[in-house]
Amino acid sequence: MTSTTRQTRAASRRRTADSAPFVASKELAGTLQDVLADLLELQSQAKQAHWNIVGPTFHSVHLQLDEIASTARASADTVAERMRALGADPDGRSDTVARTTTLPELSSGHLETSAAVSLMLGRLHTVAGVIREASPDVANEDAATGDLFNVALQELEEHAWMLRDQLETPTAQSWPAGVRSIGN
Repeated sequence: MTSTTRQTRAASRRRTADSAPFVASKELAGTLQDVLADLLELQSQAKQAHWNIVGPTFHSVHLQLDEIASTARASADTVAERMRALGADPDGRSDTVARTTTLPELSSGHLETSAAVSLMLGRLHTVAGVIREASPDVANEDAATGDLFNVALQELEEHAWMLRDQLETPTAQSWPAGVRSIGN
């Protein structure tokens, strides 16, 4: 009797035709495009800062900015490819990005390292905020895209933490017992 029940249940699950593909709603496609524009602009601004920083801690900030640019590029690529998978058309053209990004413009010329760190920290918070704000609606419509947003958010916030901690100078009171500053 058990084998008959299993056979009946298995036979009744067979579809008579293939399923239609999931296609992003106009709202989901628009949200993905908005995030794509901000990620592409973040990549561009991180590279601009990377090329133009001067001052103390140049080398470490130079490398961090390159890492941020790489993360933003990879996340943008993931978002654009997800758009294509969902039947939407990504638009990464520079004029579209410039017209639609939420990021403030980055000035040209030299950037002192601490100014570059502050500016890029703000940019990371802005893009992370856009993703965080959109995440519930995105995840509600498409859990897989929500997962991609979560990964991008984690990576951007990790970069923000690394930059933020460069701006904070620990005091002797905040160090564990027995640890002294250099020169003391």
